[in-house]
Amino acid sequence: MAPNPDEAAPFFPGFRSHSVDCQGVSIHAVVGGAGPPLLLLHGAPQSHIMWREIAPALAERFTIVASDLRGYGSSAKPPGGTDHSAYSKRTMAADQVELMRKLGFDEFCLAGHDRGARVSRRLAKDHPEKVLQLALLDIVPTAHIYSNVTRQVAANLWHWFFLIQPAPLPELMMGPNADVWVKGMARLLKSPPEIEAAYVNAIRDPNAFSAMCEDYRAGASIDLEHDMSDAEKMIRCPTLILWGNKSPTTSALFDVEAAWRNEGVNMQFKAIESGHFLPEENPQETLSALNAFFKP
Repeated sequence: MAPNPDEAAPFFPGFRSHSVDCQGVSIHAVVGGAGPPLLLLHGAPQSHIMWREIAPALAERFTIVASDLRGYGSSAKPPGGTDHSAYSKRTMAADQVELMRKLGFDEFCLAGHDRGARVSRRLAKDHPEKVLQLALLDIVPTAHIYSNVTRQVAANLWHWFFLIQPAPLPELMMGPNADVWVKGMARLLKSPPEIEAAYVNAIRDPNAFSAMCEDYRAGASIDLEHDMSDAEKMIRCPTLILWGNKSPTTSALFDVEAAWRNEGVNMQFKAIESGHFLPEENPQETLSALNAFFKP
């Protein structure tokens, strides 16, 4: 499907929506600004709209591409397959490389939050020639989490252990009421009603909840295999590890710097005043950190 440059992007003034065929799957993105390309990838259970508070300001220096990962937002939601490979971070990263190529960008800066950060980490390892600079927001490596499970990790990251259960258990038990979870997140973030509605409408699609489960199932299986196979491969581009000093998923559970110490050769570390959802909880400090790191 060719990009449609005539469709305005809701919540992103001056941006345009695109739907692009990538590996046979339609990937949605909004594009705006001018300058070198910067790809933004969201977390779960969100979509590209999580970047709405900071993308317009970044677009003053960069061409911003805020994409929906496969399985999320307005992107396609294919079945995961028996080995969940359709939602491996390798496959999801390849989507984004093809998206950027079809938009005219052979190399780019990259920032990812949460699940998008896991895709971004894999993209930087699989396609190092594509990524000029990398920012990873509020994660530690997946293998580090599964290797350091404590009672507190299990309590704070309960969904990591529930969503990976074999289908259709999570889909049947939580899927019909997933909007309750999303509404709770939106209200925690004090999201405007139209943003809450957008998140809720997206998760009410049964295929969306199943796709999110497949994303997490891949994280507990095929992604770990991929990580083990190239554990010695370091991320070589300049990398910013950015996290919230009140985040229940990182700083409350792990030594973030220690978790990343053997992952890259050129890493910067910064904590900001925030919980897990940095671009929505503290957009100004998140923007400041990204602007200071990314060099056009």
